Amino acid sequence: MTTATARRRGPEVMGSGGARHPFAGTATMTRLALRRDRIRVPVWVGALTLLTVGSLQSFRDTYPTLEDRQTVAQLADLPAMIGMVGRSYQPQDYNFGVMLGHQMTVMTALVFGLMSILLMVRHTRAEEEAGRAELLRSSVVGRHATLASALILVVSANLLAGLLTALGVASSGLEGITTSGSFLYGASLAAAGIVFAGVTAITVQITEYGRGAMGMALGVLGGAYALRAAGDIGENFLRWLSPLFWGQASRPFAVDERWWPLALTLATAGILILVGFRMSIMRDVGAGLRPPKLGAPEGSAALTNPLGFAVRLQRAAAIAWIAGLAVFGLTYGMLVNGVEDMLEQLTALGDVLPDIPGASLVDSWVAMLITFLSIIASIQAVLAVNRLRSEENAGRAEPILATGVSRSRWMGSHLTVAFVSSALVVMAAGLGLGGAGAIALGDPEFLVRMLGAAAAHIPAVWFAVGVAAALFGVAPRLQGLAWVIPVYGVLVVYMGAIFGFPEWMYNYSPFGHISEVPAAPLEWTPLIVLIALTAALTTAGLAGFRRRDLESK
Repeated sequence: MTTATARRRGPEVMGSGGARHPFAGTATMTRLALRRDRIRVPVWVGALTLLTVGSLQSFRDTYPTLEDRQTVAQLADLPAMIGMVGRSYQPQDYNFGVMLGHQMTVMTALVFGLMSILLMVRHTRAEEEAGRAELLRSSVVGRHATLASALILVVSANLLAGLLTALGVASSGLEGITTSGSFLYGASLAAAGIVFAGVTAITVQITEYGRGAMGMALGVLGGAYALRAAGDIGENFLRWLSPLFWGQASRPFAVDERWWPLALTLATAGILILVGFRMSIMRDVGAGLRPPKLGAPEGSAALTNPLGFAVRLQRAAAIAWIAGLAVFGLTYGMLVNGVEDMLEQLTALGDVLPDIPGASLVDSWVAMLITFLSIIASIQAVLAVNRLRSEENAGRAEPILATGVSRSRWMGSHLTVAFVSSALVVMAAGLGLGGAGAIALGDPEFLVRMLGAAAAHIPAVWFAVGVAAALFGVAPRLQGLAWVIPVYGVLVVYMGAIFGFPEWMYNYSPFGHISEVPAAPLEWTPLIVLIALTAALTTAGLAGFRRRDLESK
């Protein structure tokens, strides 16, 4: 007796030739991506929604009267302000809606683009680099499934963030906030994010490394911002070459709102995505369209020791952060000359500055800026330490440690890079802020004071390195907790006055213990304590790494 069983036809079968459908398994891959990012995506969406809603509430508290808003509209004509956020498209009626559309569209679109880039690389090129994409492609998964599922995830995240942002803004009930303007604002942000998802869909095909693909996409994002700034300052066609301008060109909350720039944005995104799919079939899995650069016949002598090798691995990211924070500080420094007049006219804005007896408004303002820039620098510090985890997870640490290199020496080399590079990033921010401010004020001493203020914040940034190092050595699966340092710093220390947080909450951040230099005298005790705690955390991390097992591949 024989038993016949029916074979289940897999989704990859297509036509008489049995060829696998290129999108086979897309739904399954999408569910897997959602499962992996069940925490990451909600955090991104919630943070993007809070960014706009919180900013709108800040505008209400900081500029309560029509006179305050009109003063801001006049100050928006400064070239530095135009370069940062764009030209005001309705200065004669600068209500809360127009203020939000003018000041926040470009900056928030930048963050939407950043989310798209990071998530796209995570679910495409990073999967190939780790070898998981090839394993999946060897089964029933079609050649386009990985890219398609990543795009579905990222586009959905952008649409959800845009929708929640629109609903949050529309429910505020502030002057100038309309339902149509709210949804135009949210749609323009989501569309900008989708454009950079398309950009990343192309860059992940070009290079075989996730960091390279991310770097190229971030370069396009930075170039788009630069084009928009140059075009807005010169009022020329260059701004129309930037996807970051198209959202502001929609003129949300203005009398003459325009929806047609969204068509330009979505058409561009569609073309980029189609090009990405086309390029994906022109290469092998794990390879890039750009052939790898041939190395030198002989390696540098610096690569023969762990420190030199760590510098080589992290130098590109460190240089980018140093340059970026220097430009960021430079941009703010250009505003120093007119900030005192602005603060005197906007009395509500002075309420969010540190309350320092005897300090000038300018010193209080730059003290707040230095704190903010140092908190941003702590992001680089955490990323530099997290490179240890990346090297271990990718299986590159084990071959090195199989030689005569000790665990302490290998980990210590990366921590050395983290400590030095984070200090340089903070000082670059102080140099940019101080240099531009010194030129604007005609006061060379301003540069010296800004460098001193930046140096005073280095121990707080180093504390973030110590926390990340301790987590890597003792509890590597909890290393993501190191991000609490910069996130808490932004929300409580920098924006605490806006949200009305009590004073005691500042004590839970290392940045809350640093003196508000140059507006207040430097206190050495907190710096010494932070350095001591950093040393203890780093020592604990090194000791824990020596005792725990490696995650082998």
